[in-house]
Amino acid sequence: MSPSNKKENSIKTISRNRRVHLRFTILESLEAGIVLHGYEVKSLREGKAQIEDGLVRIQNGEIFLMNAHIAPYAHLAHADYNPTRTRKLLLHKTEINRLFNKVQLKELTLVPLEVYFKNGKVKLSIGLAQGKKREDRREEIKKREVEREIRRKYKA
Repeated sequence: MSPSNKKENSIKTISRNRRVHLRFTILESLEAGIVLHGYEVKSLREGKAQIEDGLVRIQNGEIFLMNAHIAPYAHLAHADYNPTRTRKLLLHKTEINRLFNKVQLKELTLVPLEVYFKNGKVKLSIGLAQGKKREDRREEIKKREVEREIRRKYKA
């Protein structure tokens, strides 16, 4: 395998939304591009992003990432930068329509899962999610605790 092939398939994670799995059951995930300014990409290369408070909305046939925080680039010349501005996501119209129908009919939601570089371009992994009920969360916590106790017993 030549060095150029390794670079083509490289994926570098910038930020993950770890809390999303506690509140939602992810039914489906897909990859979208993001429309960014140059200084935002430079900030992402430094790993300065936080998407845990972010949300994805479909408006007027377009899809947007809202409330995701990309820290200002350290060498930014102008100071009028909004780190939580709404950013447009790039998906095919058919994918947007399919997601819109699922969100409207099945009462699902779209959540950002992960921001990463793929082949030098910034990508966002979006999850089609269903909210967990309080009982489901409690059951999941109990299962985790039981699994931890079993692992501890096997270690001892």
